[in-house]
Amino acid sequence: MKTLLLTGKEVKGLLNMPDAILAVEQGYKAYNQNMVEQPPIVSIDITEYNGEMDIKAGYSKATEMIAVKTAVGYWDNPKRYQLPTGLAVITLYDAKNGYPICIMDGSLITGYRTGAAGGVSAKILARENSESVGVIGAGSQARMQVMAINEVLPVKTVKVWSPVEEEQIKYKKDMESLLNISVTPCSQAEEAVSDSDIVVTATPAKALIVRSRWIRPGTHIIAIGADMEGKQELDPKIFSLAKVVVDSKSQCIARGETQNPVKAGILAPEDIYAEIGEILSGTKSGRENQEEVTLFDSTGMSIQDNMTACKIYEKAVISGAGNYIQLI
Repeated sequence: MKTLLLTGKEVKGLLNMPDAILAVEQGYKAYNQNMVEQPPIVSIDITEYNGEMDIKAGYSKATEMIAVKTAVGYWDNPKRYQLPTGLAVITLYDAKNGYPICIMDGSLITGYRTGAAGGVSAKILARENSESVGVIGAGSQARMQVMAINEVLPVKTVKVWSPVEEEQIKYKKDMESLLNISVTPCSQAEEAVSDSDIVVTATPAKALIVRSRWIRPGTHIIAIGADMEGKQELDPKIFSLAKVVVDSKSQCIARGETQNPVKAGILAPEDIYAEIGEILSGTKSGRENQEEVTLFDSTGMSIQDNMTACKIYEKAVISGAGNYIQLI
């Protein structure tokens, strides 16, 4: 047997946001239908180099594949090494025999599947007429989230805040060109949040940025940045105002934005309304009225990588993309 190698360029040619959204939806459903074996995430914090590594692994009975992803976030990479902040590699193993059938660059897949998660949540939890998005952060994931939301809702305007002004300017230029929408840089985080139908937080912050008093009725919040113990972007009081939906209860309580209201005694684990797969599978309802605040906390799960990478692998085999090596 041989192993297929897919470079970042080859993956990019096979990946698109509609496919990623569909793959993530299927993954969430499979997870809540007990079709997934997924051990806890292994994390390594490399503080001396301002970096972190996560190792996510899981087996999908739906695809009969095991996926293992190593993903790093090194915040000084662009300036010090001319490398992206996020880098990742995904290996797919045939679950029937354990053979590594594909090794692919996972950096773009990580970005797309994380963005897709926010898009899936907006599809079922945001108001159907939502057209304005407030974004906290101006990095890669701040772009992916809006790209995904734009696939499911008629986004017209985006307000963005970042502590680095030049990042906001670049974000405006990039997103207006990419999506033909209006983007307004904000001098204060409150400006980006106030009056936005959907609020996205996508930073590596370890102290709250978004205050509860800024959230108006009917808002949908997508909390993406907090994915390790100690991270925080939201005022924990927001959780007492919202219908809280998560990707995985155990993960979000341990390492997501949900960790903070739980630690503060504001939210009990049983107060979490649903895992998103329950809503997608129809066992629980999504948004129930125009006034409720909805909040989706996502830490990212291996099943998202598994389903998205399998889609890329299938397309690569059909199109003849990549190169095979005799690994074993």
